Amino acid sequence: MHGRVAIVTGAGTGIGKAAAVTLVKNGYRVAFAGRRREPLEAAIAESGAPADRAIAVSADVADPASVKALFATVKNTWERLDVVFNNAGVSAPAIPMEDLTFEQWKTVVDINLTGIFLCTQEAIRIMKDQTPQGGRIINNGSISAHAPRPNSAPYTATKHAVTGLTKSTSLDGRKYNIACSQIDIGNAATEMAARMAKGVPQANGEIAVEPLMDVQHVGDAILHIANLPLATNVQFMTIMATKMPFVGRG
Repeated sequence: MHGRVAIVTGAGTGIGKAAAVTLVKNGYRVAFAGRRREPLEAAIAESGAPADRAIAVSADVADPASVKALFATVKNTWERLDVVFNNAGVSAPAIPMEDLTFEQWKTVVDINLTGIFLCTQEAIRIMKDQTPQGGRIINNGSISAHAPRPNSAPYTATKHAVTGLTKSTSLDGRKYNIACSQIDIGNAATEMAARMAKGVPQANGEIAVEPLMDVQHVGDAILHIANLPLATNVQFMTIMATKMPFVGRG
């Protein structure tokens, strides 16, 4: 896998950081992408990667021009692209659906769904024209691609939509030797999920503490998918804290 090239969006913190650092430590050349440059550079420093195997690229996945610039930078730097982990995402305030503003809804849709679409477009354009042809796209779905939390309509809607985009990419990418996977993650211990340990609303109206899992297990799962030959695909993977309230009725 040494010398293969990957892009990870939202790579400055949390799941994206864990995935990007794991990839670079296992021989990949990785573009750490995100809106804020400082966390990206800190993540690269933490990885210990030499300058020729990790770059920080400021990018807003909701902005078509910014996405084009990100992928052009990677192509110009390393001349090919093998793996993209579409990880960048946001959520709206956990308030009743009827109280959400249009701007709050649109922000989540623009980043969580349109951002993955824009990155997928650019990835396909590079992957179908390179030699050897092909590559792998991994989308961050979430447990919310299966079941909502209370007051999470924008996030849940976009994550369900990501599943449809993953399936379409898998189908449309076949002729270019492009594989597309979705990883659905539940309660990885990151800054975003820290609230789980303090108690979060449940479907029955109660507040309950939920178990968390080490985010490194997610990084290892991304590495496993990325390392597969393109003739093999993990179409969907669910990785979660074993005792979180998802399977069954809570």
